[in-house]
Amino acid sequence: MATRMKLKLKTVFVLYFMVSLMGLVYALMQLGQRCDCTEHNMPKDRTISRLRGELHRFQEQIRKSEATKQPQKQPAKPTIFVITPTYARLVQKAELTRLSQTFLNVPQLHWIVVEDSPHKTPLVTDLLVKSGLTYTHLHMPTAKDRKLQEGDPSWLKPRGVEQRNEGLRWLREDRRAQPGGDNQQGVVYFADDDNTYSLQIFEEMRSTQRVSVWPVGLVGGMKYERPVVEGGKVVRFHTGWRPSRPFPMDMAGFAVSLKLVLANQEACFDGNAPMGFLESSLLQGLVTMDELEPKADNCSKVLVWHTRTEKPKMKREEALQAQGLGSDRAVEV
Repeated sequence: MATRMKLKLKTVFVLYFMVSLMGLVYALMQLGQRCDCTEHNMPKDRTISRLRGELHRFQEQIRKSEATKQPQKQPAKPTIFVITPTYARLVQKAELTRLSQTFLNVPQLHWIVVEDSPHKTPLVTDLLVKSGLTYTHLHMPTAKDRKLQEGDPSWLKPRGVEQRNEGLRWLREDRRAQPGGDNQQGVVYFADDDNTYSLQIFEEMRSTQRVSVWPVGLVGGMKYERPVVEGGKVVRFHTGWRPSRPFPMDMAGFAVSLKLVLANQEACFDGNAPMGFLESSLLQGLVTMDELEPKADNCSKVLVWHTRTEKPKMKREEALQAQGLGSDRAVEV
C-alpha cells in the first residue's frame, strides 16, 4: 500500500514538472514574438493624429496671415539741405570738423559747403570725403570790393552772401533735374561754420511748411534774440537793435521749405543790403510775419547759439618762423 502511494506521488510530481517545463518553454518562445497591440494603442494614436492636424492648421493660418499682412512703410523724412559758407583761416578745419560731427547725428541731411575761394581747396575736399556725410562741395569767391580787410569790424560788410546764393543756385538746378521737380519735400537751412547747434533744432525745422523761426542765443549783444509769439503767431521780435527791420533775426534763426525756394527762383540774399538787413532781403520775397511758423516750444527755448571761435594768437609762432624754426607747414591744422 505504502509502495503504491509512493508511485502515485512520484507520477504526480513528474506530471507537474513536465507541465511547468512546457509552460516555461512556451513562455520563452513567446518573448521573441511581436505583440499585436493595435487595439491598445488606437486611442493614443488618434489623439496624436488630431494634435498634428491642429498644429498643421495653425501653422497654415500663421503663413496666410503673414502673407496678407502689408508692411507698414514709415513716411520718409524730408531732407534738410544745410548751406554753409566757409573761408580759409587757422580755425577753419576745427570749425568744419566740429560741425560735421554734429551733422553725423542728424538723419536725412545734405550738407552743401561753399568755399569763399576761386577753387576747391585740398583741406576742405579731404575733410568732406572723410566726413561720412552726404555733401556737395562748391566754391564761389567774394568780390574784392566786398571783402573785409584786416582790422575791419565783422559787421562792416555782410559775409557769405555770394556763397549762400551759390548754394541756392545749385540746389535749384539739382532739384529741378530730380523726379518730382518743384513738389519735392525738404528744408533749407543756412548754418555758419562757427555756430553751435542742438540736434533738436533739426527735428524742429524738419516740418517747415513755409518759413519756421526760433530763438538764437548769444547774439546781437544780448543773451538771446527771439520772435515773440502770441496765440501761436509771431507778433514782434525781442531784439536790442532796430526791431523795426522787416525780419530782425539772425541767419541761424530760420529755415525755409524747399518748395518755397524752388517756387521763387529769384529769391536770394542782397549783398548791397544795409547792415542787419541781409536776412530780410531773402525773407521779404518769401513770407509775411503772419505766415511765420514758431518752433522750439513757441520760441521759448534756445537750441542754437551764435558762438564764435577766438582768433588764435600766433606771436610765438611768428617769432620762431623768423628764426627758421617755425612749425612744419606739412602738418595740416
